[in-house]
Amino acid sequence: MRATVIHGPNDIRIEEVPDPLIQQPSDAVVRVVSACICGSDLWAYRGVASRVPGQRIGHEFLGVIEETGSEVNGFAPGDFVVAPFVWSDGTCDHCRAGLQTSCPHGGFWGEVGSDGGQGEAVRVPYADGTLVRLPREAATDDKLVPGLLALSDVLSTGHHAAVSARVRPGATVAVVGDGAVGLCGVLAARRLGADRIITLGRHRARTDIARSFGATDVVAERGEAAIEAIRELTGGRGAHAVLEAVGTEESMRTALSIARDGGAVGYVGVPHGGSAGVDISQMFDRNITLAGGVAPARAYIPELLDDVLAGVVDPAPVFDRTVGLDGVPDGYRAMDDRSALKVRIAF
Repeated sequence: MRATVIHGPNDIRIEEVPDPLIQQPSDAVVRVVSACICGSDLWAYRGVASRVPGQRIGHEFLGVIEETGSEVNGFAPGDFVVAPFVWSDGTCDHCRAGLQTSCPHGGFWGEVGSDGGQGEAVRVPYADGTLVRLPREAATDDKLVPGLLALSDVLSTGHHAAVSARVRPGATVAVVGDGAVGLCGVLAARRLGADRIITLGRHRARTDIARSFGATDVVAERGEAAIEAIRELTGGRGAHAVLEAVGTEESMRTALSIARDGGAVGYVGVPHGGSAGVDISQMFDRNITLAGGVAPARAYIPELLDDVLAGVVDPAPVFDRTVGLDGVPDGYRAMDDRSALKVRIAF
């Protein structure tokens, strides 16, 4: 089969790799129908995150089950499924508590020795604990597939930020970051009943999507200028809930500064710069809560799925370019130079 591999910075290739096989009785083999490139994949592409030359890459995919191991009870060949970006056994204490990302038997697609999502097929460990079944007819619904694909990561991650920031009906919410996760955070805040949603971003095509998702205000400034702009918009009080979807020192400092006293920040941006930007004294003095981390997408997918299928939420607009497998290297270049927001791969 063919799959995407990374050989070094700016070196993405499509190569022949071994076909996935059932290795454990709890495995399933999934033929990929749709996948995508994540903003977090760019850290490896840029050389910021290290990878072994020839390592597989990609962690978001939908597919059809081709084969199951003898201990898989919840799925059968022909089932259409979505895979969250982490596999998990579904039975440990963490999984039962809805924190599948901490499963001691879990892992991330594209780790050394595992299949990546940006390929023609994937071996799925712990299929019963990992996969979520989708309506079979949805596999050929070109309008629905992109929204279902977003469940695997960006929509679930945006939702995690909103839940962690305690978004509630009537709240004022600020979203730091105009990437796919930040935009999905806008969708999540609207879904949870926020009255006012302020998005921080300076790319017009992206902030237009944010407005269509429910953003009521856009702040293009950064740093201190952004903090002042939010204060002005909120009468000096700040936002009840802030969603941090970037992960830099500046974005975290901004997020904490624009939260109102007693407010909360939900952080889901992959950290770059360690704890820099987190001022414990500021949080203590103003009773600001900081919560978040790696989104347990497997816990959120079932509840979000119903709304995607019903058209209540539609994250599909975050995918602004679609390529075939051979177009994946160009897709990485497009996301890296910001000529594309999020690239979907159709098989």
